[in-house]
Amino acid sequence: MSSSPPPIRFETHPSRYRHWNLEVDGETATLTLEVDEAGGIRPGYALKLNSYDLGVDIELADAVERLRFEHPWVGAVVIRSGLDRVFSSGANIFMLAGSSHAFKVNFCKYTNETRLHIEEASLGSNQKYLAALSGTCAGGGYELALACDEILLADDGSSAVSLPEVPLLGVLPGTGGLTRVIDKRKVRRDRADVFSTLAEGVRGRRALEWGLVDGLAPRSRFEERVRERAAALAVPAPGTAGRKKRGIVLDPLEPEEGADFVRYRHVELRFDRSARTATLTVHAPEDPFPEDRTALAAAGASVWHLRMARELDDALCRLRFNEPELGVVLLRTAGDPDAVREADRRLLGCGLVWLASQSRSRVGRTLRRLDQTARSFFAVAEPGERFVGTLAELLFAADRSYLCDDPERPAGVELTELNYGDYVMANGLSRLETRFYGDFDRFRGLRWGGPVDAARAEELGLATFAPDDLDWEDELRVAIEERAGFSPDALTGMEASLRFAGPETMETRIFGRLSAWQNWIFQRPNAVGERGALTTYGKPERPAFDWKRT
Repeated sequence: MSSSPPPIRFETHPSRYRHWNLEVDGETATLTLEVDEAGGIRPGYALKLNSYDLGVDIELADAVERLRFEHPWVGAVVIRSGLDRVFSSGANIFMLAGSSHAFKVNFCKYTNETRLHIEEASLGSNQKYLAALSGTCAGGGYELALACDEILLADDGSSAVSLPEVPLLGVLPGTGGLTRVIDKRKVRRDRADVFSTLAEGVRGRRALEWGLVDGLAPRSRFEERVRERAAALAVPAPGTAGRKKRGIVLDPLEPEEGADFVRYRHVELRFDRSARTATLTVHAPEDPFPEDRTALAAAGASVWHLRMARELDDALCRLRFNEPELGVVLLRTAGDPDAVREADRRLLGCGLVWLASQSRSRVGRTLRRLDQTARSFFAVAEPGERFVGTLAELLFAADRSYLCDDPERPAGVELTELNYGDYVMANGLSRLETRFYGDFDRFRGLRWGGPVDAARAEELGLATFAPDDLDWEDELRVAIEERAGFSPDALTGMEASLRFAGPETMETRIFGRLSAWQNWIFQRPNAVGERGALTTYGKPERPAFDWKRT
């Protein structure tokens, strides 16, 4: 009997990197990609030509996070290759061909989120990224470059950028490449069409003329140009504050793990595999939140908002990759709800203090990870429990919510100022604004103080249902069992369609349009059938396509 693969872990540290080297020199950091060919996260493939798998991207995500928190004085980050004449050949094709459909989709989603984190670091931490392409840059490698602020390409007659997925693999670029080419780099549609069907890519002057790169440099001057551009990017923009000189250390999370649970300091994830459900509980702070800026700085990585967000993020990643059959997740809170309100108040009182703003940003990024997670989320408040402030975002992120209407121990909701725009969704709106999209008078009228009980929350639209204490257990049980019995494919499509009301952004297009198409294409015989393009890649036979357009 074959054993199941070991669970994937999402925490790492630069001392344990196998594929990246992070160096910080003053205001410039360098991330060098030199992938260990034998270092795949699963056996069965070699990571040649700086191709990458999930393990490579887990390290990249860690490096981006540490640069923001541990090295905030860094103004420019150079991403480059440690191999000669190769930047990256993109996601490893043999890894993709041998992976389950669910893994492929979640892998693409994770890499998308990492590239979005790079762009958020540029905007939110003023750390600008420069992709130094001293060789061939294909597929996911070019998609990584597209996430950077600038792309410098060696002008040597052979270095090229390409998105070869359509002509070579019968799939789409999986990490936002098509969207960023036209939305971010403003490449003309017809040129983007040509580029996306040229397996060999585009070099030199044409790449610059078409807007696929920002600069060229002959190989003899390439290193000099990289230094010049990094120095220019490291200079703070006019009108911005000087860079913070000291950061904080992101300590390891070190959760306690059992057969049916993962328990962190503020977050607990429990599994009921027989029912195909999980319960994700976020605890209020147990210790008083720092009273002022000095105390906040001293608290460092233990600040509740930051630590809680890191733990919740890790739990969501584990849920996605390690527990694919758990379809319904109950979101709950525990602890003193007043402690959450006070923590939110004090965090807001710190205003634009670096650690306060970075902590809010980290919470927002984690909540967007939840928004993009293909699970049915039900927010549940048992008698006496309350979704407050930052934790009320869990309720607003849920697909539906159930609050017990118990007169003795009322469940409820309480808003804080952080619910009014600090934690924006991919559509650029707060979850409250998205919830009441098209009814802005009601949205504006919700700004009040104090808790709202379950019945009133249902009346105001802050909760979906408020069963009384007599019907509570039966109504909740039936709802969970019904949801767990629906087609997971239909639910994934339905939830993704309903979660993002309002305007489209580059981020919503990446996840709502590109990822949805890729999800479908990854299951089609033209890609993954016996003679599909992904299956026959690297073999002597050519793919055999079903030529009917669908």
